[in-house]
Amino acid sequence: MSTTPLKIGVIIGSVRTGRFADKVAQWFLTEIGRREDMDVHVIDLSEPALVEELKLTLDAAEPREGTRTLAQRIGGLDGYVVITPEYNHGYPASLKLALDYVYGGWRAKPVGFVSYGGMAGGQRAVEQLRQVFAELHAVTLRDTVSFHMAGEKFDERGRLQDADGAGKAASVLLDQLAWWGLTLREGRAARPYAG
Repeated sequence: MSTTPLKIGVIIGSVRTGRFADKVAQWFLTEIGRREDMDVHVIDLSEPALVEELKLTLDAAEPREGTRTLAQRIGGLDGYVVITPEYNHGYPASLKLALDYVYGGWRAKPVGFVSYGGMAGGQRAVEQLRQVFAELHAVTLRDTVSFHMAGEKFDERGRLQDADGAGKAASVLLDQLAWWGLTLREGRAARPYAG
């Protein structure tokens, strides 16, 4: 069994100006940063280069030459955690565009979710994302981290006010991600996924 840390992408799905995602991401990056079995790679869809890259794909059937940075970054990872808000009972269009654009890079890899929103805590967005990731041949993790009424959970500095429950949920999520990440990485190495 390999002891090489898993390369885990933390994907920040919101691109809105003044987004709440930064607070959630800051908290989660601290949680995952405690893991010695994971090498974290942040993929913020609001990065100017990625915004431009995704804009160029809107009218193209295939990625244009010189615009494959996101696909390469996603493809080189062993698993992912998607941080997503819930907008109008769904997830952001920027996230859907990134999922469709990368397509093959998600195959036979685990995906976990950290969601936030109002009463539903982003869970309706997560349920929709599960359907999309199933079509992309990814394995979604059962347990999630969810922030209901997220604006009330973090202080003005972006610190989570009651971190115990969320920390336990993150630990469960990351343990599952480690198990699936190692299992699928070894599986892909032994026999390339042809699905």
